[in-house]
Parts: sequence; C-alpha cells; structure tokens
Amino acid sequence: MALAAAVTVPLAVVVLVGVAVDATTRALVLLSLSICMAVLPLATGAAILRYRLYDLDRIISRTLAYGLLTLLLGGGYAGVVLGLGQLLGQNSSLVVAGATLAVAGVFQPARRRTQRAVDRRFNRRRYDAARTIQAFSARLRQQVDLDALTAELLAVVEQTMQPTQASLWLRPRADEK
Repeated sequence: MALAAAVTVPLAVVVLVGVAVDATTRALVLLSLSICMAVLPLATGAAILRYRLYDLDRIISRTLAYGLLTLLLGGGYAGVVLGLGQLLGQNSSLVVAGATLAVAGVFQPARRRTQRAVDRRFNRRRYDAARTIQAFSARLRQQVDLDALTAELLAVVEQTMQPTQASLWLRPRADEK
C-alpha cells in the first residue's frame, strides 16, 4: 500500500500540473491518470490476498456498527446537552455531567442492538449461527437423554461452525472408574 501511494502521488502531481498548464501531451496526462486510478485498488487486492485479510466482512460489520453507534450516541449527547442547556443555562456543568452519564449508561445496550441489526442485515451467517446456538441452549436445559444430546450437539456444531470433522469426547462417570 505504501508503494502504491508512493507511485500514485507523483503521478497525481503530473496529472495536476498537466491539467493546470493545459498540456499538449494529453496522452501522458491520460496515462498518468489511468495509472493513478488502477494502482491503489490493485495494491489493496494484493494486500488482501497476501496477508489473508479474507475476514473483511467482520471488519466492515464492526465499522458499520460502531459508525452508527457513534452517530446515535453523539446525536443523543448533543441533544441532551443542547436541550438541558436551554433549560438550565448554557454554562452548566450539571448538563455536561448528566449527558455524559446518560450516554455512558446507554452505550452497551445500544452497541448490542446496533451490532445485532448490522449482523442481521449484512452478516446473515453470523446472525443465523447465533440464533441456532440460542435455540440449542434452550433445548439443552430440557434434554436428559445423553445420546440425543450428543447427536444434536454435533448437528449444531456442524450447522454453525461447518468444520471438516467433529467429534465429542465425554469424561467417564465417577461410578464407572
């Protein structure tokens, strides 16, 4: 990425100078512009492949969730400060303290709800896996048959994690030793 940026910056300067002086060698300007437009996406693709950044969906999901959360909480904070500031006076430290406490108290529940909404919309596989595990844990409390529980546990692991193989090892009971 640094090499791509190092190549792109001088070419961008060439393009800008060429446009500013109305260069007669339009071919040079067009070539430089096309290289500028292609180098950064190619470098990004190479970085993703080289450093195995295939989990970009998780990065994008977190970016969306925290971006939305920042907007919501920042707007709420500004609303509380401005609203209470009008009632209690502009320079009241009570307003700032109240707004800060309100935002701090709302942060975790808002983060969980926002992350669930983003996962439900953009990361469906993770959302479905979480729902499957929640349903299994509810059935686990009612299950007493060990063989049925083993089969269901292996099925849930297969469905959610999709491993190449799965097995379950159970410790022998104390009375069987």
